[in-house]
Amino acid sequence: MKRISGPDDFAAAFGVSRETLDRLATYEKLLQRWQKAVNLVAPSTLGDVWHRHFADSAQLVALAPQARTWVDLGSGGGFPGLVVAILVAGSPQGRGKSARITLIESDTRKCAFLREVVRQTGISPGAPAGSSPGLAVDILSIRIENGTTQSRLQAPEVVSARALAPLDKLLSLAAPLFAPNTVGLFLKGREAEAEIEAAAKAWDFDVDLVPSMTDASGRIVVVRQLERKAKE
Repeated sequence: MKRISGPDDFAAAFGVSRETLDRLATYEKLLQRWQKAVNLVAPSTLGDVWHRHFADSAQLVALAPQARTWVDLGSGGGFPGLVVAILVAGSPQGRGKSARITLIESDTRKCAFLREVVRQTGISPGAPAGSSPGLAVDILSIRIENGTTQSRLQAPEVVSARALAPLDKLLSLAAPLFAPNTVGLFLKGREAEAEIEAAAKAWDFDVDLVPSMTDASGRIVVVRQLERKAKE
């Protein structure tokens, strides 16, 4: 596991452009500034943003490199969904292609932060010059359980979440969005296998466990073909 201590390490690990690094640097500055008023991340991680938050989020992109529709649940400070959006905006594969990344966060102050990052990094239409015209970033200040929310977001190619809820609860939130081709990418810690076992009592799903590149005990739970089990 290589530690990502800053922009140079991030570029080496993910092969991103200088433009993407500049956007992430802007993101980091805003995070440090807003953290004083809004609890966006654990204070103990503020000195390790490139590893603990940026790289941790960015590793999901390689698991769904062709995805054009992405819904991030409980985005908080933007992890992983907003980092994914910045990488998609700057990728050669993303240029000239339409994509939509939706961040769902019920805290209005955190949504205000997310919108400011989008505005200052210029990754979505309506942002400053240099924006990526093919990428739309929607920030919804609503609860995931809301039926209207679910009807608006049916069948994205990817549903993601980090540090939101145990897997069984997370699958309940994600299930209304799942279609046969949807993949769930959920960042989990050392209890990932136990959470899968607990979730399997109520859900049928195909699952892969991918080791995290930023946490020796972390796992990415990759879920496909999600269906609730029939009641006996």
